[in-house]
Parts: sequence; C-alpha cells; structure tokens
Amino acid sequence: MNNIRQKLNSLGIEIPSILLPGSAQAASNDLEKWAVIACDQFTQDRGYWENVKQAADGAPSALNMIFPEIFLSDEGAKEKIKDIHSTMKRYLQDGVFAQPKQGFIYIERDTPYQKKRRGLVAAIDLEKYEWNPKARPLIRCTEGTVEERLPPRMDIRRGAPLELPHVLLLIDDDEESILPVLGEKVKNAKPVYDTKLMMNSGSIKGWFLDTESDFNFIAEKLDELFKRSITRYEGGNPFLFAVGDGNHSLAAAKGIWEEYKAANPGKEPPNHPCRFALVEIENIYDQAIEFEPIHRVVFDIGYDKIINILSRLPDFSCRSVNSAEELSAASAKSCASNCFGIICEGRFALIETSAPGIATACLQPLLDEYAGNKPQLIDYIHGEEEVLRLAAKDRTAGILLPPVQKSGLFETVGRIGPLPRKSFSMGHSVEKRFYLECRALS
Repeated sequence: MNNIRQKLNSLGIEIPSILLPGSAQAASNDLEKWAVIACDQFTQDRGYWENVKQAADGAPSALNMIFPEIFLSDEGAKEKIKDIHSTMKRYLQDGVFAQPKQGFIYIERDTPYQKKRRGLVAAIDLEKYEWNPKARPLIRCTEGTVEERLPPRMDIRRGAPLELPHVLLLIDDDEESILPVLGEKVKNAKPVYDTKLMMNSGSIKGWFLDTESDFNFIAEKLDELFKRSITRYEGGNPFLFAVGDGNHSLAAAKGIWEEYKAANPGKEPPNHPCRFALVEIENIYDQAIEFEPIHRVVFDIGYDKIINILSRLPDFSCRSVNSAEELSAASAKSCASNCFGIICEGRFALIETSAPGIATACLQPLLDEYAGNKPQLIDYIHGEEEVLRLAAKDRTAGILLPPVQKSGLFETVGRIGPLPRKSFSMGHSVEKRFYLECRALS
C-alpha cells in the first residue's frame, strides 16, 4: 500500500479524508439544500443567489460556508468571512458531518444539457502546481491568472477549518481508460450520495473508492498518461493535469500554503493539510463536457483597422461573405488551422490563419496590443447573437471564434504555457461544479 501511495504522490495526488454531511445517506431533499453551485457563477445575478438562499433556508448548507463573488465588493466582507469560519466550526462541532472517510469519490453528474459527466474527487499536492506563466509544473493552469483576484480568495481560505472544492482538473485521456472503467466498477454498489441539485441544475451521484485495488488502478492509469505526455506535447514539457475551472481558487490555496511555509521555515510538515487542495478530475474527452468559445468584441475601431490588425496572423487570408448567417456557418466549421468571423460596419469577413492550437493563443496578443492601457476596449462575450447585436453599433467589431478543439488544449498549454484569459468556457453556468464534499484544513 505504501508503494501505491508513493506512486500517487509522485503524480501530485493525495488520498483525501473526505467529510460529507451526515444526511448523505438520508432523504435526498436534505442534500439538495446542502449542495450549491460554485461561488464564481452568476456574478451579475443577485436574484439567483437570493433564490439559492431561499432554497437552502432552514437546513445546513454549503451556502453558509462560501462567499458568492457577486457579494465580494459589498460592505461587511470581513464580517462575512468571520461568519463563514464560525459556521464551519459550528458544523464540525454540531455533528452536521458524518465521520471522515479516506478515499476518492467517483461522480456521475447529469445536467440540463448533458447526461453522465464523470469525475473523480481527489486531493492534489500544491507543491506540484504553479500559476506563474513561465513555470512548467505537473499541474498547470490553462488560462492566465489575474493576481489582483487572489487576495479576497486567500482571505476566505486563511484560517478556515474546512475547504469546499469547485476546482475542475482535466486529464488528456482520449482512450477513456480511467473514469468509464471506474463507473463499471461501482455500478452495482450503493452511492454514498444521490441527489437532485437545486435551481433545476440536474442531479449527481457519488461512490466512495477506498480499496487498495481502487488506489492501484488509479495510480497505474495516471502514470501511463504522464509517461505518454513526455513525447505527446511539442517542446518536451510533460504534464498530467490542466486546470479547467477554478484556477484562481487553486492559486489562492497555493498562496496560503506558501504563507504557511514562510511562517514556518524548515518546519512545515510534509503532509500538512494546507499543502493539498480538494478537486474534481475530469477527462477532457468526456462527451458530456462541452467547450464553448468566448467571442470578442472590440470597441472604437473600424472595419479596415480590425482587418489590418489581424493581417499579422501567420499565413493570413481574408475573404468577404454576404451575411451574418453565412459568416457564422463558415467560422463554426472545424479545420486544421484557425478561422475567425469578423462583423464590423455592416461588413462580414472570414479570416483564416495557419496558427495551430486554441484560437485565442494567436488572437489575444494582437488585441491586447491594440487596446494598450485601455483593456475596456475589449469585451468577452458568450453567444453569437450578443456579438452580432453589439457589432451593429458604430465603431465596434465583433470577432466570432471557432469551436474549441479538445485535442488542441493540452498541446497548446504544453507548447506555450497558460492561454490568454477567457479562452474557453466549460459548458453552461448551471453545469459548473456544486459544493458537496469537504476536507479539514487543520
């Protein structure tokens, strides 16, 4: 067993001790009040969070242990954080949680859009993660980290007795050799939880994996993926995990661990709880995971200017089309290179480039150079209809991005490091992770 743990540790994985609410084996409506969506969702919709508060009213809930980001700028943030920490302590003292259990949790999630999205809850070693864009660690962020967003997240984690995970890590398993096999292993077992999710967000089931056979299988398969990565990605930069969601929360956890080490030089225990972070691991090739492009809108610009800016793309070509419908159909086609649809001043153009990988890697640097010290000249838009609406305004250009190719994500991150901000979205907001499991931090 020690050899298995050592192999997992070498791959950045720790077997966590997981806390679940004691009602997990009881009526599902109790868990429906407990589980709430990631705090970084619905950041412009206070009504959503007011409805969550009503849905969870009168029962222990993860809502009372998180700080929805929409409220971070409100007055009383420090008092709110104190309340969060006090609630965590009270839940621990009042027997809200069942006894902790060591192991992984295999998950199957149904959303309003997809069925049976698979995941694995595990703990990762923050020593093997780094968000610095020049770093090439085992666990890598996929998008740029905005350092100014870290302090409030660190304030929440600093001194907290518990953590609740909404970080999603991706593995590059095109043969689907891990999660579907785990699903077969547990299909006749009783789930540790099985519940609907509030606000019409689907449902979720989870099964504990806590045998030596389970641990060995996971270790062996992850090791195979890592060894394959040594030659799979251009530039010889092997890595195993890419952060698909929650990078700023993971970066905050890393910051707290670094603080602990700085305060205890040479004394930090090798397995101190703050060294690890609870995450859900998903396979990028899971058919239930959809990657959506995040389009761009550029302000204070004309048609000739935006075409001239983009003409610096490798092997640039540009052709006019006659309508938004024709442009949308053309830019949405998958191709070996990248293509962008341009809408500006009532004109439509399709631009193609030989630049490989995720489209934003070649596009965003050109837009950032144009914007200079006025980042407000660029906006990031979900959905083509909104892009078309905004691009109908004077001196505004809409840029439709092509579909996100799953096969290009790991290759691009391996080659150039983190992608530009707002490169993709993993599905719709209601499909984001719900808080269920907890882990002690002290």
